Amino acid sequence: MSARTKARKRALDILYAADVRQIPIAESLASEATRAASEPDRQNSWLYAREIVDGVVDHFSEIDETIQTYAQGWTIARMPTIDRALLRIAIWEILYNDEVPASVAISEAVEAAKTLSTEDSSSFINGVLGKVAESA
Repeated sequence: MSARTKARKRALDILYAADVRQIPIAESLASEATRAASEPDRQNSWLYAREIVDGVVDHFSEIDETIQTYAQGWTIARMPTIDRALLRIAIWEILYNDEVPASVAISEAVEAAKTLSTEDSSSFINGVLGKVAESA
């Protein structure tokens, strides 16, 4: 597993935990930062995970507005928690991180959804992110 894939997983854990526990993302991030400090061998994945989470926080309103625009028939509140987090990460990468090709962001989110979410989530996420990438 690449360092960036691991970083996306760490970012996903942070966003998911904040959403499920209904705490500020910054609080979830601080908790993970404390843990990361004791795991120097995971430093590479931590740096990008933090960049993702910080980016999602910085553009939270715009990202959620983008989700609402392209998730026809679905409100953000109605989506599985894991799907919201995967979409937020991938949309941040597509719209705000020029280092990651949109196809990579989409592929990573779809693969994670296949493993971590519902049977229909991967195709839903692929459809939303495909529309976001087309409009970017």
